[in-house]
Amino acid sequence: MQFKDIIGQQETKQQLTGLFHQNRLSHALLFLGKEGNGALSLARAFAQYVLCDKINGRSQAPASLGMFGEPEPVNQAPEQLDDSCGVCPSCQKSARLIHPDIHFTIPTISGISKTRPTISTDLIEPWRKFILENPYGNSFDWLQHIDAENKQGNITSEECNDIIRRMNLKSFESGYKILIVWMTELFGNEGNKLLKLIEEPPPQTLMFFVAENEGQILQTILSRTQLIKIPLLSKSDITEALVEKEKADRGAAEVIASFCDGNYRDAVLQLKHGDDQWEVMLRDWMNSILKSGPMAQVKWVEETAKLGREKQKQFLQYFLHLIEMAVTAEFNNNGIEPEEGSKQATQLDFAKKLKKICQFPQLEAMASVLSDSIYQIERNANSKMLFHALTIRLFHIISNKSVILVH
Repeated sequence: MQFKDIIGQQETKQQLTGLFHQNRLSHALLFLGKEGNGALSLARAFAQYVLCDKINGRSQAPASLGMFGEPEPVNQAPEQLDDSCGVCPSCQKSARLIHPDIHFTIPTISGISKTRPTISTDLIEPWRKFILENPYGNSFDWLQHIDAENKQGNITSEECNDIIRRMNLKSFESGYKILIVWMTELFGNEGNKLLKLIEEPPPQTLMFFVAENEGQILQTILSRTQLIKIPLLSKSDITEALVEKEKADRGAAEVIASFCDGNYRDAVLQLKHGDDQWEVMLRDWMNSILKSGPMAQVKWVEETAKLGREKQKQFLQYFLHLIEMAVTAEFNNNGIEPEEGSKQATQLDFAKKLKKICQFPQLEAMASVLSDSIYQIERNANSKMLFHALTIRLFHIISNKSVILVH
């Protein structure tokens, strides 16, 4: 993967290439960024950049053949480029995830190997297929890809032992050998086994740790890494990516980009699955809260609980987007009206109706409880209990003008 394949993040790309050429690169980097903003892709692209033959001044000299008739590399002055060349043998292997000097540590589940605990190398083939097809996929997507069902992914003590073994091997082709650890927060206390390796790595060894939640990372690892913070993707970057990569209509792409919270993965899912079902679900939910009563609420909760965790998150994010539209309409009455009959017009109509029954403090309270519910869904909260509680809280916020329940 090259930097040009990654959506946005221009400042981070320049920061990484600058660190490399200015010889200020730590042997242990922590790529810290929220889901869907390309942290793993940046780590992959930077690994390809570091190993690129052209960047390192390695070229093939046809006149000088090796023992087996292959051209031998000739060292030349390295070039300070903004991206890897993408055509040298090293880049081609890196792009296909088969470079022998790039190692991966990924979340695994038990039961893959019948004779010993599972380690990342046992899953390297499905991992290559997954990440090439889903460069912005998350850990949930990965576990679904390997049919983990309800099993939780983790990084085990045996994996730590294997990391130490692999990193003490000599590099095969390049000057560097690179380890990319995805979901660093899944290290338990067994991650402390790596401390000596991180502090005193073998020569020309680089370790790229990729994580989403700084608070869940072992402090002993966090304190030993050079932090690279990955910002959220901008709305304009997501809009352009949806138009160019997914061939989306620009109007629809702008709407999706406005409520995916900088998460390109969620934006693509929303584009593929559409939000028509969310409109119907939301209207049914609001009707059950304001008109129909407890029986309709229970029925709605039962149906919603059957949805997968990711769809539940998308639905609540859609509701958050409409609340944002309602707040914007309250403070900006000079906005351009969308085309009649479009999705944007339908959403704006709902937002205006929501504004009529809720003042700003109530809209703020609703946004708070929805955000909290998304957080709980990500941590595998019981769906029925969560949506029952959320329904009650929304009822009090809307009907009784009560905001105290959010505190």
